[in-house]
Amino acid sequence: MEVTIHGRNVEVTERLRTAAEEKVGRLSRHHQGWEHAEVHFIEERNPRISAKEVCEATLRGHGRIIRAKAASADSLTSLDKVVDKLEHQIDKLKSRLISRTHPKHHQVDSTPQFDVDDEPGPDEQGPPRIVKTKQFDMKPMTPEEAALQMDVLGHDFYLFNNTDGVAAVVYRRNDGDIGLIEAS
Repeated sequence: MEVTIHGRNVEVTERLRTAAEEKVGRLSRHHQGWEHAEVHFIEERNPRISAKEVCEATLRGHGRIIRAKAASADSLTSLDKVVDKLEHQIDKLKSRLISRTHPKHHQVDSTPQFDVDDEPGPDEQGPPRIVKTKQFDMKPMTPEEAALQMDVLGHDFYLFNNTDGVAAVVYRRNDGDIGLIEAS
């Protein structure tokens, strides 16, 4: 697995870089097929925050993306928490994929858990503006696969190409069910 490490407001020491490569790389040995990992270390500048050292990690592979974020008083502890979260999400993904292939054992989890990233609200001075742009590869998938990917990412919606090559979106409805919007 290729591991990329970045730091924002913090210097990534050689010790921290080695630990991140080893711990995140270990995930690929136990859970094969992950091609790339990005690890970001961030130091929060707010003096009121005690857990200033933040670690964010993103794994890509199998046409899927898994993301985790953790904060603590030091970077190594944050890294350990992120690796634990990633391992849990990989296991959760594997069990959901297995349950899909064995419909008798399939149970719907009625209490989804989401990691919500805090995004700044709209500027009061004027109209909202685009502050973040994302690009990603879209492989054709079924709406069920897209819903699974949406849950794994912890998002409320997921844009994908269906197996016919038509753009579609799955989204979480207020009643907890999943909605599907397809382009015509």
